[in-house]
Amino acid sequence: QVQLVESGGGLVQPGGSLRLSCAASGSISSIISMGWYRQAPGNERESVAVITSGGSIHYADSVKGRFTISRDTAKGTVYLQMNSLKPEDQAFYYCCAYGPQFDRDYVRVVHFWGQGTQVSVSS
Repeated sequence: QVQLVESGGGLVQPGGSLRLSCAASGSISSIISMGWYRQAPGNERESVAVITSGGSIHYADSVKGRFTISRDTAKGTVYLQMNSLKPEDQAFYYCCAYGPQFDRDYVRVVHFWGQGTQVSVSS
C-alpha cells in the first residue's frame, strides 16, 4: 500500500507563488510515477504535472513555464512549485502515485490518491 499526504495549499493573490508537497509512504520503491492533478468546480479532474520513476516530466500546456515538479526519490516526496499563479489555477489539488497493489492472489497497478489541498487565487 502507498499512502499520500499533501500540504502547502492556501490563498494567494494573482502573480503569487505557492509550493505544494506530497509525502509518500509504504512501497515507495515500487512507484512507477507520481504527479499532481487538480479539479475546479464544474470541471473534470485534469493532470497538471507528472514525473516518472525514470525522470521523465510532463506538464499541462496551461502551466508550462510557471509550474515545476520535482522529487526526492529517497524520501518518496514530490513537490510542485507554482509561480505566476492565475485565477484559473484555483482548484483542489491532488497528489497521485501510480504503482502496484499487491493482493493475496495477484498484483495490479492502480492509482493512489491523497486527500488533496485547496489552492485559492484571488485578487
